[in-house]
Amino acid sequence: MKILEDLLEHLTPSEVSLQDVIVGAHWTAVMTLRCGLASTMGDSHPHKGPSVRDAGNLTEKGITELMQLVRSESLMEASIGMATINSLIEIDENRCSEVNAFDLLAEQGAGKEVAVVGHFPFVPKLKEIAQNLWVIEQRPYPGDIEADRAAEILPRCQVVGITGTAFINHTLESLLALCRDAFVMLIGPTTPLTPLLFDYGVDAISGSQVVDEAQVVRYVTQGATFQQIHHAGVRLLTMTK
Repeated sequence: MKILEDLLEHLTPSEVSLQDVIVGAHWTAVMTLRCGLASTMGDSHPHKGPSVRDAGNLTEKGITELMQLVRSESLMEASIGMATINSLIEIDENRCSEVNAFDLLAEQGAGKEVAVVGHFPFVPKLKEIAQNLWVIEQRPYPGDIEADRAAEILPRCQVVGITGTAFINHTLESLLALCRDAFVMLIGPTTPLTPLLFDYGVDAISGSQVVDEAQVVRYVTQGATFQQIHHAGVRLLTMTK
């Protein structure tokens, strides 16, 4: 997990205080330098043991310890770790534009072989633009392709979009290794907006910036989906190589 190691190495949590940790039904929020978001990913069988081993005591922990949770085999702990990382990244807004991920994928993928790892709401529209579109999912919708076929599909594609949750389930590096000559985008609010990712073959990063923390926290705690949270105080930003 070299990418995660680099992310952790480039952060300086000692100068920041931990404000709160919130694990909602769909989104996790951690407040340090700013409010960082990550998708809440749960384990399939929570009754086998606690998904978050120190639940109830997270705000007493150091930020460094919370960051390290991104390495955890517990998906919920890794979600907390990723949200902590996102809360510590100082976004260079001069390198970003308010370009929607779909618009860039559509521009790059028109008439081409395209794959998207993760089922996004824009999939039906993208199918009308691409020559062929494969949607690779661990929990496939009708028409999607099982995740274990990624090695078959990704090397043939000219454009690939990968969900930021690949940081959480630790599949990102193996997916990037399959994208040989493709234009590669990382997509979604979990994705860290840092140019460090360009060193790993990523061409564009579409992530999020919380601009109204109180509103976003209220929505997260009440089980909102991202479409709801977006309109409550989140900017969608894209950084290109």
